[in-house]
Amino acid sequence: MPRTQQSICRVCQNSCAVLVDVDDEGRLTGVRGDPDNPVYHGYTCEKGRNAARSYTDPARILHSLKRQPDGEFIAVPIEQAINEIGDQLSAIIERHGPRSVALFFGTNFTLDSPLSLTLSRAFMTAIGSPMTFSPETLDQPGKTIAKAMHGIWMAPGYAANEPMVALLIGNNPLVSHQGRYSAPMDFIKDIRGRGGDIIVIDPRRTETANRATIFLQPRPGHDVEILAAIINVIIEENLYDAEFVETETTGFEALGHTVAGFTPGLVAERADVLESDIVSVARTFAATGRGYVAAGTGPNMTAKGSLLEYLVLCLDTICGHRLRAGEQVQNPLTLVPKGAQPATAQAMPPFPATGAWYGEMRVRGLNHSVSGPPSSALAEEILLSGDGQIRALISVGANPANCVPDQLTMVKAMRSLDLLVQTDVRMSTTASLAHYVIAPTIPFESPCSTGMSDLYSLYADDWGFPGGYAQYAEKVVEPLAGSDVIEQWRFLFRVAQRMKLQLTLPPGLLGQGAAPDDSALDLDMSRDPDVETLMAHIHRGSRVPLEVVRNHPGGAVFPDPMVHVKSKDPGWEGRLDLGNYLMMSDLTAELLTADTGDQCYPFRLISRRTPYVMNSRSQTLPPKRASYNPAFIHPDDLAYLHIQEGDLVAVESAHAAVVAIAAPDKSLRRGLVSMSHNWGHVPDLDASVRQVGTNSGALVANDGVLDPYSGQPQMSNVPVRISPAPQANDSATGIDNSMSLQ
Repeated sequence: MPRTQQSICRVCQNSCAVLVDVDDEGRLTGVRGDPDNPVYHGYTCEKGRNAARSYTDPARILHSLKRQPDGEFIAVPIEQAINEIGDQLSAIIERHGPRSVALFFGTNFTLDSPLSLTLSRAFMTAIGSPMTFSPETLDQPGKTIAKAMHGIWMAPGYAANEPMVALLIGNNPLVSHQGRYSAPMDFIKDIRGRGGDIIVIDPRRTETANRATIFLQPRPGHDVEILAAIINVIIEENLYDAEFVETETTGFEALGHTVAGFTPGLVAERADVLESDIVSVARTFAATGRGYVAAGTGPNMTAKGSLLEYLVLCLDTICGHRLRAGEQVQNPLTLVPKGAQPATAQAMPPFPATGAWYGEMRVRGLNHSVSGPPSSALAEEILLSGDGQIRALISVGANPANCVPDQLTMVKAMRSLDLLVQTDVRMSTTASLAHYVIAPTIPFESPCSTGMSDLYSLYADDWGFPGGYAQYAEKVVEPLAGSDVIEQWRFLFRVAQRMKLQLTLPPGLLGQGAAPDDSALDLDMSRDPDVETLMAHIHRGSRVPLEVVRNHPGGAVFPDPMVHVKSKDPGWEGRLDLGNYLMMSDLTAELLTADTGDQCYPFRLISRRTPYVMNSRSQTLPPKRASYNPAFIHPDDLAYLHIQEGDLVAVESAHAAVVAIAAPDKSLRRGLVSMSHNWGHVPDLDASVRQVGTNSGALVANDGVLDPYSGQPQMSNVPVRISPAPQANDSATGIDNSMSLQ
């Protein structure tokens, strides 16, 4: 008979509590918010509700596929695919060494199960390869790099402890869900209800900006300068927390000296905002001891992400936005081992952010960083012959052929691989290039916890559940009858079995914060692992035992045991660094380099997120949604260019050109074109842009302007020019290939 089961949405890190409807044949028919949940109160977004479509999507891959010599795919049993893949990997490693095998994991992989990342790390460790890539080095790697350069306050900030002000830079949590895990309007209502302020700085008047008390709409690419000017005002007017700066930091004088040149007047002129607005933001932000600042994907993708995020940390630090000894932690991590959240009022001093100790790349002098090896170097590492050349790539829950910039080079690299394996629910760009496509289970066909979302709060200070919330969800439905699908983590386990590898799981989620007496778990490689045993192991030592969380299938807030910030350890000497030499040097260079525009490429391409697609994860679209990503342009610019809504336009950078579909957006500044990433398909398949969208990443050169610490290319604020395209030409690239790659 029909039933409804409580579960967890896994489209994004927000992990909304949902109700899943199942018909009398055991088929998933609907997903909706759970009105009884104490945190989400029935909220779920369009992306989450649309997840039901992926279960019965006619395009869903239900049997693993093997490419034939003529390029066609045939269905093969999963065990045959695993055996052949394992044998080929073993042979590649024997001939070329462990570094010849790389893995690329994506959102579809990390969020589906808390077992996924732990098993993938165990798999690559057993192989002995450091070449594990992810979208993190393409999105916001500056967050982890900046923490390494600045140091880490070993207790949370005030994002969850009744902040009175939130400064959001290029961050649109009402759509992206980057921030407090809950219904996204709640954090705005809470701050405004306390009489606080929401400050938004963004070149687009976003959904969040429409609800801000202060909004600055600058030219893109000036966020670093604006932050420096805000810090300058706070220091000059003595609005900073002098006691905290004196006792817990170093480098304050260097910071003050470096930002002194970023006067509000100069920065206002460069960014095209009012000088008085910069001063107002600084005074408002510093007026309360309870606040936080958070930057989003857009400003992080300008190739200045590490410097940007370093200034974000400096701004919160000089304002004293850190919990102190005795204060209660309002967002204690529930399913992360207690050792990962010491909650002590002291500074972990800076540590290496990048360098050969993490691992060296063979190209462009790049190194691994705390965010991992730079994904922008993946294509070159595949194409460059010699020792260490990548010859096999396993892509799990990702779509690197779309998400890594410079698509033409990425596609060329993938076609040159000895072995490309892709796990995918649909025939994505990467899947279409693969030798094997593994059909995975989808969310609701496997159990899950909110542990990974808990862990993400260690990544960004403004992320995390309120009140110690957690949920564990059992499997809701079985895979469709007649299908031959497998959990992605189990696929890696079985390949390891075939390769005769020993997998060892560190204690806790990704080995984070286990108790000293916890030990690693050597998996029994003679049989499939027991899911309950694995789940118990990775959640071992959590603040609230997993079995207690499981007794609340709809999710619950677990305030006990309460977590209070401990006093500084006796003799502790760690300090936060406000004047990192590299960051101050980069900031000085920023002052000396004025952006005067580009007459050849007068428009700027900026990134955006859409309310109905999470990257390339949820492009199984409802009928009334467009199956492409428009090129949004201000209506006055469209009129000036003699372009109508729905027309094809050529978007050209100094590197390449693509065709997109024009759409008006009056929320933009003039001179901008705004597009979302990860659309489109293989360029030479000549697919209709109106059916698959446009890959804006094709406009970006991986070896062009980049963040020197993460290797992240400049993917937003990209100089481009816009012109009408021939309306009869409706292809994904839309332009003669001689124009596609300069």
